[in-house]
Amino acid sequence: MPRTGTKAGAMFLTVPLFVAAVFGAALPAYWSPAPQDTFQWDLEAPVPLNSHATVYDVDDFDNPKEFITALHRYRKHAICYIDVGSWENYRPDAGEYPAKILGKAYPGYPDERYVDIRQIAILGPILERRFDLCKAKGFDGIEPDNIDSYQADTGFKLTAADARTFDYWLIAQAHARKLSIGQKNDPDQAAILVTHFDWALTEECFFGQFCDEIVPYVKAHKKVFNVEYEGDTTIEEFLKVDCHANVSDHYGYDMSYKRVNLNAPRLTCAGRWDPY
Repeated sequence: MPRTGTKAGAMFLTVPLFVAAVFGAALPAYWSPAPQDTFQWDLEAPVPLNSHATVYDVDDFDNPKEFITALHRYRKHAICYIDVGSWENYRPDAGEYPAKILGKAYPGYPDERYVDIRQIAILGPILERRFDLCKAKGFDGIEPDNIDSYQADTGFKLTAADARTFDYWLIAQAHARKLSIGQKNDPDQAAILVTHFDWALTEECFFGQFCDEIVPYVKAHKKVFNVEYEGDTTIEEFLKVDCHANVSDHYGYDMSYKRVNLNAPRLTCAGRWDPY
C-alpha cells in the first residue's frame, strides 16, 4: 500500500508516489490485487495474523476495524466478504430484509435463503449499508458472494441478464467507495464480466473443470484466486495434478487448498501449510 512517512523532519515518498509526482501519472483510484499477491480466505473469527499471504479475505461483520488496521500495519490488504445473493438469519441486519424478497432455503445452509436480486430498490439500501461498513472499517476490496444465484432453484425466475444487472450495480457501489470488487464464481459469464470486475475468485475450478472459462481474467492481466476443497480433492491431487496444471497450462492462478468451513489453514502449491 503506498504510504508517506517522515524522517529527520523531511517527507519521503514511496516509489509509486514519487513517480506520480515527477511524471504526473494518475494513481489508481482504488487497490486491486497485484500479480504477485497470495490469498488467505478465513471466514472464522478471530483470524490469525501469521499467514504468509498478502491478501486476506475475511467476514465483514465478524472483524473489527482494529483487525483491518493491523493487517495494513503488516503491509497486507483486506477483502470484505459480503453475502449479496442470500439472506442469513444470524446477521445483525437480518430484520431489514422484507419477506417478499426472500426465496427458498440455500441448500446445505438452513439459516440462509436466496434473495430476489432483481429487487434492487429494496435490496440495494441494505447492501449499501454493508458496503459502507466495509469502507468504514478500512477494507480494500469486496467479495460479493452468491452472485450466480440465477443458476440455482431460488424460488424466483432469475436470468443471467438479471445477474449482470445486479453485478453492475454492485461494481458501481464498490467503486464509488474506492473499493475494488471481484467476480465470485459464475464462470459462464466471465468473458463478459471481466471488463467490469477488478479480479476473480473461484472455488474448485480444477475439480469442476471450468478453469478455462476464467482465462479472460489472465488475458486482461487481472488476478485470479482459486481454492480447491478438502473432501472433493485429495492433497496429493492438489499438489501433483492441480498445481502442475496451473503452471503447465499457463493459468497462473493463485492456488490454495482449504477446508470447506474456510478456517485458517491453507495449503499452497509449495506443499506447506500456512499459517505455520
